[in-house]
Amino acid sequence: MYSFEGDFRRKPQQSLRGASKKANKSTLLKNAQQQREKREEQRLKLENAIKIQSFYRGYRVRKKQREGLRQEFDVQQNSLQKVAPTVEALYTLVLKISHFYSDKEDGPRLVWLSQQLVKYKDPYLKLLSGDSKGPQQVKMLLLLCLRYLWSIAESGQPIAIPMRMLEVFTSQAVYNNKDILKLVWKCLIDSGYFECMRLLLNNKVPSSLERSHVPPTPVAASIYELVMNPISYAATCKDTQFSKLVLTSVCRSLLCPAYTEQISQFLLPAMAYGKYPFPFVDLIQTLISQCREEEVGEGKNKGYGRTSYKKKLKTDMTPWLLRAFLMLGEKFVETMSAESFSMYIQVLQRLLPTLPASRNLDDDDSDSEEDMDYAANGADEDRLEEVREECLGVIDSQAHVHKMVALVSGEPDTHVMFAVSVICHCLMSQHRFSIHKRRLLYSLAYNPKFVRSLWHCCVSVSTITATRTETALIMMLSRGLTMSDRDIGRIVPLLATFCSMFSHSLHTLHDADFYEDTTGSMPFNLLEIIQMVIALRDVCLGIIELAHPDAKPTVNEDYRQALSRVGVKTRNNNVKELNQQTLQWGYLFKVTASLVRQIYTRDARRSFCPKDLWLSDRVKIQADGPSQICQSNMSMFTQRPFRTMQSLSKYQEDEGLPPLSNRDVKNLVILTELPFVVSFHERVKILQKLIGKDKEENQGGQHQFLSGPSINVMIRRNYIYEDAFEKLSPDNEANLKLKMRVQLVNAAGLDEAGIDGGGIFREFLNVLLKTGFDPNRGFFSQTTDRLLYPNPQAAVLTNDYMDHYYFLGRMLGKAIYENMLVELPFASFFLSKILSRHSGYLDIHHLASLDPEMYKNLLFLKQYDGDIKDLGLDFTTVNNDFGETKVVELKRDGHNIPVTAQNRIEYIHLMADYKLNQQIKRHCTAFREGLSDLINLEWLRMFDQQELQVLISGAAVPIDIEDLKQYTNYSGGYDADHPVIKMFWQVVEELTDEQKRQLLKFITSCSRPPLLGFKDLYPALCVHYGGNEPDRLPTASTCMNLLKLPECKDYATLKHKLLYAIESGAGFELS
Repeated sequence: MYSFEGDFRRKPQQSLRGASKKANKSTLLKNAQQQREKREEQRLKLENAIKIQSFYRGYRVRKKQREGLRQEFDVQQNSLQKVAPTVEALYTLVLKISHFYSDKEDGPRLVWLSQQLVKYKDPYLKLLSGDSKGPQQVKMLLLLCLRYLWSIAESGQPIAIPMRMLEVFTSQAVYNNKDILKLVWKCLIDSGYFECMRLLLNNKVPSSLERSHVPPTPVAASIYELVMNPISYAATCKDTQFSKLVLTSVCRSLLCPAYTEQISQFLLPAMAYGKYPFPFVDLIQTLISQCREEEVGEGKNKGYGRTSYKKKLKTDMTPWLLRAFLMLGEKFVETMSAESFSMYIQVLQRLLPTLPASRNLDDDDSDSEEDMDYAANGADEDRLEEVREECLGVIDSQAHVHKMVALVSGEPDTHVMFAVSVICHCLMSQHRFSIHKRRLLYSLAYNPKFVRSLWHCCVSVSTITATRTETALIMMLSRGLTMSDRDIGRIVPLLATFCSMFSHSLHTLHDADFYEDTTGSMPFNLLEIIQMVIALRDVCLGIIELAHPDAKPTVNEDYRQALSRVGVKTRNNNVKELNQQTLQWGYLFKVTASLVRQIYTRDARRSFCPKDLWLSDRVKIQADGPSQICQSNMSMFTQRPFRTMQSLSKYQEDEGLPPLSNRDVKNLVILTELPFVVSFHERVKILQKLIGKDKEENQGGQHQFLSGPSINVMIRRNYIYEDAFEKLSPDNEANLKLKMRVQLVNAAGLDEAGIDGGGIFREFLNVLLKTGFDPNRGFFSQTTDRLLYPNPQAAVLTNDYMDHYYFLGRMLGKAIYENMLVELPFASFFLSKILSRHSGYLDIHHLASLDPEMYKNLLFLKQYDGDIKDLGLDFTTVNNDFGETKVVELKRDGHNIPVTAQNRIEYIHLMADYKLNQQIKRHCTAFREGLSDLINLEWLRMFDQQELQVLISGAAVPIDIEDLKQYTNYSGGYDADHPVIKMFWQVVEELTDEQKRQLLKFITSCSRPPLLGFKDLYPALCVHYGGNEPDRLPTASTCMNLLKLPECKDYATLKHKLLYAIESGAGFELS
């Protein structure tokens, strides 16, 4: 190959570096990188060595200079020991000591210099006034004194001189320019002035003090002076930012941390009641401004000096600060303006939730919403318990309550209403106080204007959604929509407080007040109550959705950031946060559902709501749908704390049953807490499925073939009740859920013909119940409306009357268990006692169903305007036990206590309690126990007292002839197309409603149709050929639901014979 230089061959390339060694690219790069790293390491070592040398040389120079200045100071100090120092010399000494001062070495020098400065303060300050650096020197000197006090606080060295120095050079009298003193105080506070005072107080003042605002020692008096000096100056200088700095520092250093005895027994009382007035209104403004800053976020730094000023202004909300706040403000509450007191309430709103609940709470079912992370043990717990009692006592004092009630009785703004609701919510949910035990709570509950305003706040508080639309929070709650923590914190206290307050006030409202508002104590009219019911009903359903979501959607980080840019807050759903939310929802659901049930109970007793108002189209509970509820253990279907409902699935697995789905858990909550939102028809079907499952477990399937375990009893027809009471007692038949077969014995002592396939038992049970509940037997009496309830004088009849009530309860339970209808009209209050979850105790509202005349008289007594003493009443009542008069005291020594205007409310409630509860307590308890032996009372609590009466006796509704015709069988030669049968149905269709009920009673012994239609009638109704004799009348075997219809040639004859038979009222027979 040729080149352009003219060389026609290549020159050989020779390497002069020795033997060549070929290396790949990666190796070369790696070697180069290692060499660079080695050079960088050498450079850093050299640079660090230079820095260390520079620092050490500087340290040696500074140390040498300090030693030189210290020696000069000592020489000058020795020279001044013999002559009076000049202010110029003192000025020079201050400059020198500020450069070399050390806590370990120069304390005595600082003490000597401080003595001289205090002695010659006037000429010294005069000299400084002409020096531009004078204020800086004063600040430096006071900082040295503060440092020295810090260093000797825990030792035994005297502190009088440096404290005197601080006292003299921070006095307002020594400065003409007040801004200088402000800068001095700012510098001292930033350097831990109040922390130092706290340390001195704890170490120099003895403990075990009695509470007093008088200083126990001179040192305590000096420390108190030093604490109050900046506070008093801040109150007089009228600088808001400076006052905020001082008071915030006081809170952070003295009031927020846990107290020592010196602070709790002396300093706090001295600050509250000492010779220096405490600027309490300024403290309120300081704390409220911080609360508002936390809500809207931190703004720009507006403080003095360093950028850490904003951080220093933050005050931790602690129970100790709450106690100090209440103690400092106790004497100002009564004279405080409405505006200041409004801010005072808002500060309490933020402080009270920090107060931990008592360790001695008896309520195991804690719905406490607050999950306190406050660490306390041992002595701290004891002190916190003391703080808790003092704080709650002050909040519930007469002055506080009077001022707060007056504030909310006017035209309070939303902030005040929210603050009051948070305070009440904290007392009830976190500290679990009953309303009647706290003056504040019951005073507000009995204030109709407050309750009405509170509901207005509940429905008006709103939020801006991601679509920039304003939506009421109660509507979001009703729909089960997820809300931010801030929105939850806004709606939960308002709604929970309202429900608790209104529910409590409803207990004291008689029907006349509720329906007609004769006294002005009812906050709402009936139309408003109806609208409220709809909203609260939906809120309960929404809470169930929020607490038991069908799915837990995950939000990725990109979407979370996009939501945050438009103002939507998303939450990290960790376990602790979910538990906190469940506690919140649990408490809110508890009080809201309680109020809804209370209004429903009143509506069930005396209707004022439109038909089907309580039903919700959002609830889709179908008894025929797939569900594990009706297949579960008997103990599953019970009311339990809301937060434990999620544990039901685990319970199912432990019992070897399929786990409950989330939908089943929600449905179970609805059926146990709000059953009335489900139609009565569906609830009846659910009850029958529950009973059917239980019956299957106890009876099995073999009873259909007259085999398997069963109860076989022989009953004399003329002694049905007596024989049944003996042979079906718990001692003889412990399990009445088994199939029962009855053999009847006639008056001659011979067994009646026939085998009991179920019909004889049903007829026997029907007669037994009518006999047992017959008022002539004496165990039950009748109201003026001829409704049954336990006879209070039953104990006079027999000593074992409790056993009879237990037996009758079992028999009624057996009838429900076997899906039998028995026409027994019970008094409404008695059915309410059966369904009650409170041991059968009822309030005065139910007295009208027992004794309307007494109820009317008691209401008259409540509103009586004359002198009640003229009525001659005392706390006794008179019983008439079969002609024997007996005086019963309603309270201890009641015959000596006259009824007056002051105690008439107590008399009214005691009288109602005696008539409704005490007089028949043992009767009802035994009856409930007998009934619950067959039927789980929680199943029956799906129904109200009127619906329970329908379960027992059937509904007083027209008989559906088409339904009856569809489920009727024929035998003996009859069929649906037989001419007599066609004529029979034509006659039945033309009967009146009363005649139709007589016909049904003639055939089945019950005039009312089955609850779910004639398809559930067992045995099915059957029309049997009754012969063709002309004079034969229709007859029936009610035990088999069998109508024996003779053949008739014409319509008129058939109708005449049928009406004659059904109107004769004949008893049952077995033919």
